[in-house]
Amino acid sequence: MLTLPEVEKIAHLARLHLTEAEKQQFQQQLSAVLDYMAVLEQLDTRDVPPTAHAVPQQNIWREDYIEPSLTTEDVFFNTSQHEQQQFKIQSVLLDE
Repeated sequence: MLTLPEVEKIAHLARLHLTEAEKQQFQQQLSAVLDYMAVLEQLDTRDVPPTAHAVPQQNIWREDYIEPSLTTEDVFFNTSQHEQQQFKIQSVLLDE
């Protein structure tokens, strides 16, 4: 079981300010996590390949199809302002 000074050191490293009750609570919770990790360390994983995800990941590729797209006039039809084939919006940065 973790000691209170160990919990305080972990809290300090995580920049947490814990009350005495929270220190007691985390002492029990962190100790339970470490106890479970000790159980997992006993597993033989020599024949288990390393993975980055719990389930296999694969890309789903599809063929690209060239299809007609909107005309420039249709794109800008509902805009309040546009200029040089670009949407014109209010500046979000201050001029200084």
